[in-house]
Formats: sequence, structure tokens, C-alpha cells
Amino acid sequence: MSCDVAVVGAGAIGLLSAYYLSLSGRRVVVVERGEPGREASWAGGGIVSPLYPWRYQPAVTALAHWSQDFYPVLGERLRQETGVDPEVEVTGLYWLNLEDEAEALDWARRNVRPLASVSVAEVRQRVPVLGPGYERAVFMAGVANVRNPRLVRSLREALLRMPNVTLVSESPVTGFLRQGERVVGVQTAREAIHAESVVVCAGAWSGELLQTLGLAVPVRPVKGQMLLYRQPVGYLTSMVLAKGRYAIPRRDGHILIGSTLEHAEFDKTPTAKALASLQASAAELLPALAEQAPVAHWAGLRPGSPDGVPFIGPVPELPGLWLNCGHYRNGLVLAPASCQLLTDLLTERTPIIDPAPYAPGARLAAG
Repeated sequence: MSCDVAVVGAGAIGLLSAYYLSLSGRRVVVVERGEPGREASWAGGGIVSPLYPWRYQPAVTALAHWSQDFYPVLGERLRQETGVDPEVEVTGLYWLNLEDEAEALDWARRNVRPLASVSVAEVRQRVPVLGPGYERAVFMAGVANVRNPRLVRSLREALLRMPNVTLVSESPVTGFLRQGERVVGVQTAREAIHAESVVVCAGAWSGELLQTLGLAVPVRPVKGQMLLYRQPVGYLTSMVLAKGRYAIPRRDGHILIGSTLEHAEFDKTPTAKALASLQASAAELLPALAEQAPVAHWAGLRPGSPDGVPFIGPVPELPGLWLNCGHYRNGLVLAPASCQLLTDLLTERTPIIDPAPYAPGARLAAG
């Protein structure tokens, strides 16, 4: 099999990269080790914002702002194309009892973002199911959440309708095809796929895969566990976050509680310890949840990176090889901007933002 671009990985980053590349006219083959969209992209919460955006580097902020502004457009486009609604819901987000509230408000002023202090009385008026003990709050209007399992399903459906895209599932990449220093494709468990360009979007598996090329990219798995509850529609009207834990309302009444942060290599087994910890957080945020058992408990693997800044762009020492990986906790948040930037660079168009902070060459050399 041959193509213009082989995309390794079919999570949100891989699927959306393929989507944009196919719109540019490229013939794309997407290769996935398992089932498309069933790893971190399925397991996460889908808040369209970093949990604490003021604590990140400007490089993350630039991608996040572009993506946040574009997500409603993307959601509606995919709904119209596929009939699968990703459910991009604008609910706003309350941060409760922030220790660095002053820094958050200063960041918002500098970045012109709608984050402001609000009274706890106002929060309780809008979120009457909130637990006691909260004394301070800040609110950012316009923050959305996307129903990530539906997002990856809609992306998959969109790609299946594109004549210049082939989606290959249950086919792990076992190595790369080379002509001298140039990467000219990938070898899968089934066949060789020849390509002018290879884009690695393999999430938590990216670092391990790139080691086969002698490339040390610091992307490693970081486990996260989540709970899902069911409440009546409208029970929770806004996202709330305290002590690093959040509650996210879905359109149909489901409530997500997350998440843990664990270094456990590639182990995705849900644990009793995490279950107890997340249930305690759920009861603290929303006391009514203490009276019921969660309807689901799962774990996923984030593509951890040292500073949360993804690697996006070509690898100079290995022509033909491109990266779009290492998004850590913000893959869904940053996906639209990351994938548009990757497409702009690969197709030699003017990039949407300055690509320098994400360029693999200088960063890997420095590392």
C-alpha cells in the first residue's frame, strides 16, 4: 500500500490530523494498533481548557486559545457531515478555593480571557447541588466540554466518507521503512505502507515507537482514572473544579468525575484505591453522589511530556518523519490547533501560529 501521508495512531490527534491532511488533497492512510479512538481520547473528560491554564507555558496557551475558539465550528461541521454530534457544550467552569487566584486573574488580564472572581453565593445560585466548604470562586464563561467518545466517533465517520483516506485498525506498527536516513513508510503486522511522509500521533506509545529509530522523544504513559455517574438532565449546569478534581455535566445527565495522575507504565487496570479517592472527591463536590454508586469506572493513558508542550513538526535528522504527540493532559483541548498547525507545516502553508515552540529538532537536540 502507498500514500502521501501515513498517520500512526487513530486517537483524536491522529484522526483530526488525517482529516485536515485529506482536506488538503493528500492521500492518507491511518494506522491504529487497536480500535480507533479507544485510548486516551475516549478515556478523558473533554474539558476544552487546560485545568489550570495560567500554570502552563505560553506555547500551550497559544494552541488552547485557537482550539477553544474553533471547537464549536468543528463540532457543528462534523455533526452536519456525519450525523454524529460531538456535543460541544458551553457551560463555563468554576474554580473553587484557588490558592493562586491572583496569578489566575493576572493571567486572564494579560491574555484577554473572560476569567473573573465571583461570589460563592452566585455559584450556589447557579449550582445549587454544590457541596459546602467553598469560600472563593473564579469563573470563566464560554468554556465548553466535548463528549470525547462522540468526537472520535464523528471523526472516524468523517474519514470513512473521504475517498482519499484509508483507515487500518488492529494493526500495530512494528517498525519504520527507511531509504538511508529518510523515513519512507511503516511496517505493520499486516503489510508495508509506503509514504512520502509519516506522522507519529501514537499518544502514550509515541516515545516507545520512536525509540526503534534511535530517537529519544520524552513521551511516556501517565495513567488517569475516571468515574461516571447518572443524574437527571440539568442536575449540574456548569463544570466545577476544586483540589485538582472536576465534575463535568453531559447533555443527557451523566456526570464525569476525574481524575487521578499515576505513573504505572502501560497498566490501564482500574484500582480500588483510585475508586475510593474519586468517590470521595465526587461526594465533596456534589454530595448527592455519595448516595449512589458510579455507573462506570475506567482508566486511560495520557501521553506525558516534561512540560506539556507537544512536539509538532518535522524531525530534521530523519527526513520524511513528522511528530504530533506529547500533549499530556491536553490532547482534546489542543487537538484542533495542533492538527491544523501540523497540516500547515506539512503542506507548506502559512502556519496558524508560530511553530517554533513545538519544533522537534531544536527541542530534541537540547534534551
